[in-house]
Formats: sequence, structure tokens, C-alpha cells
Amino acid sequence: MCWTHSSLMFDGCISRFMVLPSSLQRSVDDGGMLGRNMAGRKKKTVRKVRVAHELPKRRRMAIDEAMKAHQTEDRPEWDRGSDWGDVRFFRKRIKPGTLRTVHLPLLDVSLGDSWPIPVTIIHGSRPGPCITVLGGTHGDELTGPSACTHLLSNAFTDEGKPLDPKSMAGTLRIVPVVNLPGYRMKSRYFPDGRDLNRQFPGDPSGSTTRRVAAQVWRHLVEDSDGIIDLHSAAKGRKNMPQVRVDLTHTSSYLLAKSFGIEIILDSVPPKGTLRRTANRADIPVITYEGGGADTLGDQSVKVAVHGVMNALRSMRMVPGNPQRPKFRIMASGSTWLRAGEGGLLDMFVQAGSVMREGEVVATISDPGTPGMTVDIVAPEDGLIIGAATNPFTAAGMPVGHFLPISKHFGLLEEQIDENGQFIVNGSLEERVWREEHEVNEVSLEGEWSGGTVDSEWVGSKPTGDEKDFEEEAA
Repeated sequence: MCWTHSSLMFDGCISRFMVLPSSLQRSVDDGGMLGRNMAGRKKKTVRKVRVAHELPKRRRMAIDEAMKAHQTEDRPEWDRGSDWGDVRFFRKRIKPGTLRTVHLPLLDVSLGDSWPIPVTIIHGSRPGPCITVLGGTHGDELTGPSACTHLLSNAFTDEGKPLDPKSMAGTLRIVPVVNLPGYRMKSRYFPDGRDLNRQFPGDPSGSTTRRVAAQVWRHLVEDSDGIIDLHSAAKGRKNMPQVRVDLTHTSSYLLAKSFGIEIILDSVPPKGTLRRTANRADIPVITYEGGGADTLGDQSVKVAVHGVMNALRSMRMVPGNPQRPKFRIMASGSTWLRAGEGGLLDMFVQAGSVMREGEVVATISDPGTPGMTVDIVAPEDGLIIGAATNPFTAAGMPVGHFLPISKHFGLLEEQIDENGQFIVNGSLEERVWREEHEVNEVSLEGEWSGGTVDSEWVGSKPTGDEKDFEEEAA
């Protein structure tokens, strides 16, 4: 679908909600010249992003055919000159240019816990799409909740900041934790033992998790113009930052590109997943993967925040230009490296390691048979996109998630650190949510009463000015 007004422009187009106005045409293939025929403005050259395809020929043909068949649709209600009023969410009204948090109950019950989850709606002052960012679909995956929390901090939402609703177009909904009971229990699943991301679109009269899926679908999915679903690896593993998408769903493909990182994995997700179900309803969805369960990785959170902001800037929902990677690798055909023996797993590499064929990924040893070890090696040139973190292993258990890179391995080698780790776009960004604040310092006269750990500070009583300061601080 298209925006037709000349005040909005995009890096490519997302069929359901993104399009290039003819006067501001950019190449959908991430290159070309961005020009504005406006007085006093110079043409700006956009650095071309190299696209490396590591896809089977048949799959690439299917993607190309889907792109050719892709048609945009005009959305006049998003034109800057159109009316733009309040938005309603779960019987609450949000005015343009404001931010409001509404609690959405996951269950419609009169007795017991309804599991209300906070949904923060940032309703811009100008027309635009409705984008939903989800975290914590699996309760033990913390990258999404952390990234969403940072996006909602004052460093992003205060006046003049990137997500200031007064300067934003469209509507952004951020849900840090979808699976509230799982989050409380540090569990991937809901209390009935089911995986929420296998139950969509849900059933209002079905099992507990299917009822929750129906509520999430009704209030957060079906009216979204695009969804960014933030995830981490399951227990015992860690993922490097990556985007997963069905590349034959063109609008999702273009949303994945706007996220601005290098590794985009083509996959058709299992039945009942949010991504697959939403794609069938022609709703663009991408899944971001980074980090592991029950842990918080600094890199994964930074890239998640960076990617969400990149996507919003690409859609011109927020001010600023998106940061493009130097290249993108569109790939499928990843494989699991599995243990052939059982014992203790000694990982030589981490998620994100660039590997040459034959290099050792891990070694397995067993205290019962000292002196015997088994090496697990890279079957060909490629990238470790996921790695085991649990040292206990048995025959057949996954050790590493391996992405073969045959034709474009040199691109990876150009972007690694001294440890052979791939440097993901956005991972070196400053943590803008950690701002420096002025700190008032008060000097107290006195000394320690002794040299033990139980010593106390013995000093004079505070002066009148110091008392006044303490009262103001309180």
C-alpha cells in the first residue's frame, strides 16, 4: 500500500503500508540517487548496499516472482493533508501527539488473574501506519522486554527525542511482555504448558493459551500495518542478531530490509506461529532473534533497539535517516551441527563466529574416559548464527546453528573483530538510553571509626544548609 504525498519517503516499500512517491523515488534494491527537486536542496547520494544471495535457484526465482507480482495500494487516509484524530485501544482514547499506557487483559474473566499486560501507544501528531513491536512472547526470552523498555524510556520519548509523539507520524504500539505469566515464572510457556507462538490465530473458547492468542490477535495483530516480533534463542543456546522472514511475502521482505542488519534468513515458519498466520492475512511480520533465554546480552539489545528505530525511520514515522549496513546476506539452508557423542561440551567459538571449513567448533570429552576427545568441525565456510551454552551434551543434541556461506564469504571476513566475531550493524552504537545527569555533591566531614568491615562513618552533624538540601532531595 502506498503513501502518495511528497513529504514521506522510504527505503524501498512495504506493500501494506509503505510506498515511494513518484517525486521521491528510491531504488527498491537499496541504491540509486535520492533527489528532491526543491529550491535550496542538493541531491544526496545514497550509498548502495550490496545484496548477497545464498539461496537455492528455485527459491530465488520464487522470491523474484513474488516481487514482480507485488502491487502497492494507495492509503489516502495516511496523506499528511488528511484528517488525523484520536485512536482507541481497548476502550481507551489516545489523542494525537500523546503517549498512553493501557493494560490489556490476556483473559476475559471475572474471577482469577486476567494477566493484564501494559501496551504503550505512542500516537503521532500526523497520519501514518500503525506499527506494533512485541517482546516476551516466550516468557524466558529477555531481549525483547529489555529493548522495549529502553524504547519507552525518557531518552526516547521525551520532547525532542526520537519517539516524541509530537514529532512522530502514525502510531507505534510497544508491548514489552506478551507472555506475562511465563515471564513471572521464567518460563517459555504459558501455565497450561503450551507455546503461545504455535497457537495463532487462537480460539476464544479454546485452551488457555489459545484464548490468549485470540486476544492478542484481535487487539494487537489484525489491525497492525506491520509487526516486529523480538525473540531470543531457547534455553541452552544463544543466537547472534538476525532477522527471520518469509522472503516470498514481499511486504515482510521489505520490512526486514528496513531493519538494517546484515543477516536475513529466509524461512517459512511452522503452523500456528504469529509470523505465518499474520502473513496469510497479508500483515507484514519479521522476527528478530538475538541472545539467549534467561540472559541479557548487551549486543542483542542494542541491535534490537537500533533495528526498530531503523525501520521507523525508513517509514518516515520518526525524524532522521536509517543507517544501512554495508551488505545484506539473504540466506536459507542453515543446518544444525550435532554432537556425535555425549559428555562435556567445550565450545571454541560463540554465536557470530566466522568459520572456515575444517575449523574446530567444539570438543566433547567425558570424565569417565579421560584422554579421549571428539572434535566438531565446520563442514564448510560459513557463520555460526547460534551456539550451545550448556556444557552438558548427549549424542544428537545441537551444538551450533551453522549458516553455510559459499559465494560471499569474503564479505564476512571484511567485517570481523580480532576474535573472528562478525560485527553486526548497530552493535557498536552508543546506548542512548543511558544519559548522563548532573549530580549534586555534598561533602561531609568525619572519618571511619576503624579498619574492619563493620566500621562506621563518624562525622559532625549536618549544617543547616545541608539539612535543607536533604529535605529537598527527600
